[in-house]
Amino acid sequence: MTVRFVLSSIALAFTAYLAARGLLWTSPETVERGWLIVAALVFYLPVTWLWIFAIGGRAAPERAAAPGPVAPMRQMPTWGVALALLAAVVVPTATFSAVTEAGRGQPFVTWVIGAIGALMTIVVVRRSPLVAWTGMAILALSSAFWLGPLDALSLGLVGSIVWVAAGQLLMVALDRTARDADHLVELQQAASAWQASQSGRQRERRLHVQRALQAAGPILARTIETGGNLRASEKAAARHAEASLRDELRGPRLLDDAVRAEIEAARRRGISVSLFDEGGLEGLATPALVDIRGELASVLRDAVSERLIVRTSPHHEVAVTIVGRSSGEGASGDDDQVDLWREIRRPR
Repeated sequence: MTVRFVLSSIALAFTAYLAARGLLWTSPETVERGWLIVAALVFYLPVTWLWIFAIGGRAAPERAAAPGPVAPMRQMPTWGVALALLAAVVVPTATFSAVTEAGRGQPFVTWVIGAIGALMTIVVVRRSPLVAWTGMAILALSSAFWLGPLDALSLGLVGSIVWVAAGQLLMVALDRTARDADHLVELQQAASAWQASQSGRQRERRLHVQRALQAAGPILARTIETGGNLRASEKAAARHAEASLRDELRGPRLLDDAVRAEIEAARRRGISVSLFDEGGLEGLATPALVDIRGELASVLRDAVSERLIVRTSPHHEVAVTIVGRSSGEGASGDDDQVDLWREIRRPR
């Protein structure tokens, strides 16, 4: 049993009670056209129950796509709005005109004030406040015309206005609560994403530390053991270890096992390799990174330049640029010749 079902049942019972009061003619001698009272009842109940159960309603656009277990709010079509406003005009007029002036203050006549107020409360809860307050304005004018302003207020008009106002305040509070709940969900999702990101970074840092220990641990131990008196091969191994650590710090997104192996092989061939990750690979999915690293490994495998500079690119089409430089005849330093230029395109 849902909350909506309970509220709909209460509204159904309450409007039926109000309508039943119209059949208890406590002063039958004042009734001149009883069929008008009955006709007003017959018209009022279907219109009210139509709004309670929203027959033929359509989901509001802003609610239709809303996630969560809450059913989307349904708005009445134009003909439903017209019926509600017609009821606000016809039901009081028919009922008051069916009795003499002396009978207009009787409960079986003034029930229409509470009845239209209940209908407009249902309308405002159905998220049609403009229609509801229009109906209340019609009710106020009609009851003031037939009863007089003071009598209309004392015989139920104030209560009807309070009902409609309370219904609108309730919907405003519910909307605010829904917005707050949505905001809390967004905050929770952001917190979860941040926590997952931090966990990923921690794992990445642990991997870097493990690689650093694997690469530099033995040579550091050997350096301590010999007091820094290393053989030429050990010094070369120390330089390779230092270069590997520098790669892990400067270009972690460019590296995988295949790229590391090709960089190590290139250095053993005497090639100086420098990596620079300047933020061009953020946001790329794992398959795209795998393709980029695979192409980079292929370029490194075939490179014969003296120096290789691998740099990520912020360009929207180019992910990585690879530049190879070698000394030409009579050239030195910054006058090296570019003998390799390769761009790895960003996957589409």
